[in-house]
Amino acid sequence: MSDSAHGLTTGAVARRLGVSPTTLRSWDRRYGIGPAAREDGRHRRWAPADVAALEEMCRLTASGVPPAEAARTARRARVDPADETAPPPVAAGGDPRRPARQPGSGNGLPLGDVRLECRGLARAAVRLDSPTLDALLREVVAEHGLVTAWEEVMAPTLHAVGRKWESSGDRYVEVEHLLSWHVSTALRQAPPVGPGPTGAPPPVLLACVPGEQHTLPLEALAAGLHERGLPTRMFGAAVPAEALDAAVRRMGPAAVVLWSQARSTAHHALAGQIATSAFGVKGARTRPLVVLAGPGWAGRAPAPGMARPTGLREALGLLGRLYTEAGTPAEAG
Repeated sequence: MSDSAHGLTTGAVARRLGVSPTTLRSWDRRYGIGPAAREDGRHRRWAPADVAALEEMCRLTASGVPPAEAARTARRARVDPADETAPPPVAAGGDPRRPARQPGSGNGLPLGDVRLECRGLARAAVRLDSPTLDALLREVVAEHGLVTAWEEVMAPTLHAVGRKWESSGDRYVEVEHLLSWHVSTALRQAPPVGPGPTGAPPPVLLACVPGEQHTLPLEALAAGLHERGLPTRMFGAAVPAEALDAAVRRMGPAAVVLWSQARSTAHHALAGQIATSAFGVKGARTRPLVVLAGPGWAGRAPAPGMARPTGLREALGLLGRLYTEAGTPAEAG
């Protein structure tokens, strides 16, 4: 029989809700928010009604309701959907004539149609639950790989938090900052999965253009390159044009990735200057490939010596080919 027929395991429910299995067991023991039935009398298996009660418990505790009171409300909400005589669920402090807000939206964040891991991550972020954020992010990277984890879990959740912040009068700023920090930490901790190129090839230089503070997408690219064993130098946010030009001439990178989040920060003159920078011994001077990354570069075709990938996966493929085609990165560029 399928898992859905038996019900979900505690681990699966914990991932879905963004809490630890220990928390679920504690809620069961202290407040009676546990599975209605147990397989073989021992193993917890959570039916849809059980999960709905837990989702309501998560929503209420995240909004500041004490756990014991939230548990009482969640238990009242756990009724048989076929029982039309059962009273409607009542949110703590709410109108008994109105059903409680449907759970599952990540505690009010505009997530839309996303992976369940996004909802768990959002709930943990709203609760400011750092240990659970770390555990969920490690798990999603290990299970799906870094690129899928970024594109389908991390980035959608970050965007939802950002939209909530912009539409709620500076509320949720702390949620965005905490989530961003833990995403950044998870990206830096992603282990390499391949041996990488032999020898000491020139690195990929990654930098945000002057005035650009959004670094997380660039950090995701740096993590993806590290995962593939490719050498990088990450310079981070808002690198001055003079400093970037000096670093390029000193290092002789295989490629320079310039991140721009908005058209107001896209620095086309700087990109052109770097694309024409030459370094190396006389008679064998080379130029780096300039990779225009981010939505800020949209609207203008890349000039010779430049490339504009449409996403993380394409950027990783483009930069990876520098180290696998035509012998050396410089020749490939």
